[in-house]
Amino acid sequence: MKAIIATDQAAGTAGMKLVERPEPQAAINDVIVEVHAAGFVPTELTWPSTWVDRVGRERTPSVPGHELAGVVTALGYGTTGLSVGQRVFGLTDWYRDGTLGEYVAVEARNLAPLPGEVDFAVGASLPISGLTAWQGLFQHGRLQAGQSILVHGAAGAVGAIAVQLARDFGAYVIGTGRSADRQKALEFGALEFVDLENDVLEDVGGVDLVYDVIGGDIGKRSAGLIRAGGTLVSIVGPVEARPADGLAIDFVVESNRAQLDEIVQRVRDGRLRTNIGNISTLDSAIATFNSTERRTGKTIIRIRP
Repeated sequence: MKAIIATDQAAGTAGMKLVERPEPQAAINDVIVEVHAAGFVPTELTWPSTWVDRVGRERTPSVPGHELAGVVTALGYGTTGLSVGQRVFGLTDWYRDGTLGEYVAVEARNLAPLPGEVDFAVGASLPISGLTAWQGLFQHGRLQAGQSILVHGAAGAVGAIAVQLARDFGAYVIGTGRSADRQKALEFGALEFVDLENDVLEDVGGVDLVYDVIGGDIGKRSAGLIRAGGTLVSIVGPVEARPADGLAIDFVVESNRAQLDEIVQRVRDGRLRTNIGNISTLDSAIATFNSTERRTGKTIIRIRP
């Protein structure tokens, strides 16, 4: 099968190659998925799990990508809950070969059914962005209807979904980003927008929840915006400044079939739109990854037409 491999951590995306590899075999509780579309996050080339296994042994060359949508072609021993021919999508294990190939072996528990009305490219854009938004808002941020929330990077792949989920849940949503992101953030449902290049962030006043995808100075300043009892949730590592009278939480997204079901049903019902910035083919994917063009949405690789 065709697959993209990462061979050199120092080289980043420039160290990726398109090669022929043997098709994966299904272990116990695995399924083999014929990948139709895959998602890729450039930062995963800096994650230790891309280069070593769980006990620290080198595992290069590795196949990157951890989001997929496709069709189940084989079941491993003991696999239940899915069937051959079923459309699925999900988030694969960080320490195993990923989704930038024509086939991938995935633990069945990491996949959810993909409704026929949802395009494979849309399905592949959901797992990391959707689960990260869902878990940050509801699991860690404990967002309540009627609360106010500041979503940094509101026009990005994660931020756009966080904005929509928070609005759907009944929160008052303020988005942030660059000047060029204003219209997109408002279209996704932000009721106000803070231009981080020209506006004063502190003019927002107090909010119940900050959802931070930026970190650094913006993350530090955001701690001062949290009302008593509120929460600062970060997806960019440990929080550097904590609210005076609130919580600060950072987390790493985890696969969750029930949450994937909730997210995809909202897509199916028209209550949630994904933010896809670029769609490429497997043959041209590496050039897409190496591009210096700024993108505000998710990069998706169509493996099959």
